[in-house]
Amino acid sequence: MNLELGNKKVIISGSSRGIGLAVAKAFLSEGANVGLIARGREKLESVYLQLKAEFGVQRVSMYLADTTNSIEVRSAIKYFESNLGGVDILVANVGDGRSVKDPLPSEDRFLQTWNINFRSSEIVVRESLDLLRAAKGVILFIGSIAGLESIGAPTDYSVAKSALLTLSKNLARKLAPEIRVNCINPGNVFFPGGSWEEKQKMDPDLVNKIIQDSVPMKRFGSPEEIADSVLFLCSDRAKFITGACLTIDGGQTVSYH
Repeated sequence: MNLELGNKKVIISGSSRGIGLAVAKAFLSEGANVGLIARGREKLESVYLQLKAEFGVQRVSMYLADTTNSIEVRSAIKYFESNLGGVDILVANVGDGRSVKDPLPSEDRFLQTWNINFRSSEIVVRESLDLLRAAKGVILFIGSIAGLESIGAPTDYSVAKSALLTLSKNLARKLAPEIRVNCINPGNVFFPGGSWEEKQKMDPDLVNKIIQDSVPMKRFGSPEEIADSVLFLCSDRAKFITGACLTIDGGQTVSYH
């Protein structure tokens, strides 16, 4: 299926590793032009050089920014407006499921998690909105199954991801028909540097038991499997889809419905 993504202008936050990086590679493979945003200089520059070598200097651009900081994000979007010529697709991907086990984490911890997992996406959408309206573009949020059900994830993370889903649905209704808005809720996705790699190093037997007992497909998902669905939902092949929430979790949340 030709997704007709050639020359689309795509901005991806949290794109130096994991799902965000896989999404960037997938869009580039389809002929899109991609702007990368991340806050870790060394990793972002390494990824940028890698993608530039593979796909060409004109196809990839980068901007170092903390997406919880609206001033930095505003500067990033202005840079991409000039460098890419606008934005057709925004993938809001920043998130981190690492937190504490307390039923109700401290106020400081809760706020930190909220900023990373909700505010970061809200800010990047807010700062991109005028450009997306002009392009009749697409917004795609990367959420989590922790925002759908009580699966034992940290409370603060779950609350933030639940709010992200609500934001996605509200924007889908209120920005239509000019902008389509959808959300993908991944389950357990394994990638280098991710939270599951940390857990596996600490207790591989426990992690294996969790996956075998809770995921009907009996394995982790991969960033590339998430990226495939991101591309479809952001393409014109999905032009009648807005307000959708696609769960990609190997069947983990089936028993909750």
